[in-house]
Amino acid sequence: MKRRILLILLCLFAAATSFAQRSGGHITGKVTSADDSPVAGITVELTETGAHAISNQEGVFSFRNIKPGNYTLLINLRNHEEVRRTVTVENNSTVTADLRIGLQVGELQGIIVTGNRNSFKADRTSQSLRIATPLLEAPQNIQVVTGKLMATQNIISMSDGVAKNISGVTRLEHWGDIYTRINARGGRLAAFRNGVNVTSSWGPLTEDMSFVDHIEFVKGPAGFMMSNGEPAGIYNVVTKKPTGISKGEATLTYGSFDLMRATLDLDGKLDKPGKVLYRFNLMGQTKNSFRDYEFNDRFSIAPVISYQLDEKTLLTAEYTFQHVTMSDLGSAYVFSTEGFAVYPRNFSMSNPAIVPSKINEHSAFVNLQHQLDDQWKLTAQIAHFNFKQVSSDIWPDAVLPDGNIIRRLYAFDGDIRNTYGQAFVNGDVTTGGVHHRILAGLDVGTKEALYDWGQSHQLDSANGYFNAHDPSYGMPIGGIPVFDRTTSLSQRAVSRVNQSYTGLYFQDELGFFDNKLRLTLAGRYTYVKEGEMEEKQFTPRAGISFSVDRSTSVYALYDQSFIPQTGNLRSGNPPKPITGNNIEFGVKKNWFDGKLSTTLAAYRIIKNNELSADPSGTPANPYVLQLGQSRAEGVEVDVMGEVVTGLSVVANYAFTDSYVSKEGGSNGNIITKGTRIAGFAKHNLNTWLTYTLQSGALKGAGIAGGFSWQAERSSWAWTTEPSRMSLPNYFRLDGGLFWEKKKIRLTANVFNILDEYLYTGADYGAYYYWQAEPPRDIRFSMAYKF
Repeated sequence: MKRRILLILLCLFAAATSFAQRSGGHITGKVTSADDSPVAGITVELTETGAHAISNQEGVFSFRNIKPGNYTLLINLRNHEEVRRTVTVENNSTVTADLRIGLQVGELQGIIVTGNRNSFKADRTSQSLRIATPLLEAPQNIQVVTGKLMATQNIISMSDGVAKNISGVTRLEHWGDIYTRINARGGRLAAFRNGVNVTSSWGPLTEDMSFVDHIEFVKGPAGFMMSNGEPAGIYNVVTKKPTGISKGEATLTYGSFDLMRATLDLDGKLDKPGKVLYRFNLMGQTKNSFRDYEFNDRFSIAPVISYQLDEKTLLTAEYTFQHVTMSDLGSAYVFSTEGFAVYPRNFSMSNPAIVPSKINEHSAFVNLQHQLDDQWKLTAQIAHFNFKQVSSDIWPDAVLPDGNIIRRLYAFDGDIRNTYGQAFVNGDVTTGGVHHRILAGLDVGTKEALYDWGQSHQLDSANGYFNAHDPSYGMPIGGIPVFDRTTSLSQRAVSRVNQSYTGLYFQDELGFFDNKLRLTLAGRYTYVKEGEMEEKQFTPRAGISFSVDRSTSVYALYDQSFIPQTGNLRSGNPPKPITGNNIEFGVKKNWFDGKLSTTLAAYRIIKNNELSADPSGTPANPYVLQLGQSRAEGVEVDVMGEVVTGLSVVANYAFTDSYVSKEGGSNGNIITKGTRIAGFAKHNLNTWLTYTLQSGALKGAGIAGGFSWQAERSSWAWTTEPSRMSLPNYFRLDGGLFWEKKKIRLTANVFNILDEYLYTGADYGAYYYWQAEPPRDIRFSMAYKF
């Protein structure tokens, strides 16, 4: 039956391709600057329909299958004069309309951002998400955190406050910023980079923002086209690409806890015609902590080269190297039998004599985009990730009521090698009176990982405890071990992952009544092999979206999930894959001529066989529990954009109710029906307001501020009985000042202004665990553009 459905979908695709007929006329043109240079990344609007097109590397834009009539093309750059041109479209003909911006190339620096007209709001996603549908028309809650917003908030890494910009999204603390785990809608958001699913048990390495252009959050089901993704959603980190505009920016950042950081961003042409472009990003950072003996030093190198082979073909190759040298991974973990937050924020169980952890991550992408004709575009991409970690992790053997602790240091080495291949086509065709946005593609990939946590050494004993009330950071009684790494990791690994997958997917968005009503039909066939296990599944998807007017749409979506899983069950059996179904409804609206966007979404996600950390596990035996069934349901509100000239807002609220709907577990660790899912807040509210002076001596100066509030928080791990102590509500206030004029930008931010003792944690039964956030933290950045 599943093969029959897949065959029918492929036949429909072939029929749509064979019988596609051109209807109406086309508009094409080129965007140039005042010095006659082509300008990429400019959004051109067709005002009568609300449709948008973005100029490519050659400055070319186009609109296809437009009904005959008179139309107005509009370019509206932030704080600059509009560019308009009227054109007449005739049936089965193409009209050329070039648009010239009255600014020099240098003056455009910093103006061209996603969405153009508002630096905090995006109208479309990147090409790496594969969909060609404007966000207003997409039947799903998709939000974009732009580079300008992150710069205003002085965000320097993926784990550094990005989550507060999206409704219901929280970061789950772990291992000193090695990787960022993002949660939403009752599950972990799958981590993507440039459209590739790079999620692993402990990875990928947290992205530094020096090479990141923007971050896309796809809330809810996305597995049908984005490989094996969580039904809760994904986040897609989009790296910086060449723009064809010669420019550069250097930034210096100083901050609390001895933060010193420098970045360099170079963008330009390698030849006069502009066929070969480059982008080069460099970052170096040293950073200590509010905890003694804790540090995190990093550097990254990210070169990108794009080559315009001909008018229809663009080849882009990029490489990113990230290196981290940091203190012991467990230095932030705190344990006590007395309750949460009973020790000072700067308390640590670690020891300065422990050998620092070192992590290296190499990633490479090669992307080919080819315009087959006016209606079809082919994209192919290969990617490879190589992640190596040599580290240690401290954990207690015993936590006693008098504050005495026996610590054990575990080796924790990892080697991850992932390779991916993708090929897909986007089509924009019309058959009769129906408009089709077609997507069809193939995903293949292999994920290999080796982990060694089999070696450990007891630092303390009954003859020499580590006492949390009176900590000593001299040499522990058991000494500091030197772990044996003379044997290759492939021989000593205690955990192995060897997974390969293949996915085929097809989607057709059918537009009726001049594309006001859009019906999305899609399906994906996934085959996964891991060791001796083989899993395959067909998952359908259906969505509908209706444009009430040019600025308002309503939508509904249904999707099924299939996600193979890895983990160590105490039974020794392999975990079952996640299956389930998802429903979402929403309303989207743009306000103030498209400057402000709002999204209201309601959803329900059912997942069978979800895994969660077993609280009785240790670093040497990190077991997981398999739930019977979990259910997540909630409401989300996102507001992003400009309210009035100079005043921008990012605000969101989410109500999330996530709980076990069918009992599950094993070996006495049973998670009963009604238990709340770990790692979430039932209420999550965030705001960020920015005001920029528009005139006067202080023109370009501004103030920004906002808060994050979470209520009814659940801990990050399961307990075998109701927790004796719940996590308190969370409130954090941040703010900043900035000034920007021509080539210079100054930014000063204060995080946790109220100096609250903020933390997350869990009740482990025998003791409590928590991890504190920094106290009041000041950060100052100076950027110079050239």
